[in-house]
Amino acid sequence: MRLTIDTEADSYEQAIAAVQAAYGLRPDVPAGWPDAPVSEPRPGPDDLDEDDLGGGWTDRHLFQMIAALMPRARAVLRRIVEMGGTASYDEVQQYFAVHPTNPIPRTKIGGTLTSVKAVQRHVGPEGAAHLLQRDERARLYKIERALVDGLMRAFALADLRPDLMRRDPHAQEPSLI
Repeated sequence: MRLTIDTEADSYEQAIAAVQAAYGLRPDVPAGWPDAPVSEPRPGPDDLDEDDLGGGWTDRHLFQMIAALMPRARAVLRRIVEMGGTASYDEVQQYFAVHPTNPIPRTKIGGTLTSVKAVQRHVGPEGAAHLLQRDERARLYKIERALVDGLMRAFALADLRPDLMRRDPHAQEPSLI
């Protein structure tokens, strides 16, 4: 028997269900394993609140936003969130210029963040102000405080469920066979 799981299209739950079906297992009745541990349901976007955090943004919108971003844009947005929602251009550029695992040249930060606006048009609430504000004169990136808290919750879920995040199409990832 050969089982192929597409890590780009199949969710974790779909992969587990495929393995169970291939071996004739039913998760509610583990054959030959009477004391099998009960699997804990994995958190997902449906577990996030739909309460308005401001401007129509909800925890679920924020999660969908970061999930749809390319990895570099997600990393930069996360850094701004970690800095409390306000960061100077120079701070962000310097941090990623010397980042050990995900370096981004200083001249590419602005272009990397351009995708934030594009993704917001597709998954953000209709008519909402930009999630990431840029103050060109003060050379600052800003995110509203209520949205910073929501983004922190969204990034916490992203850490638990990296399978839901958009991946770099150029990255070489092993496929599961």
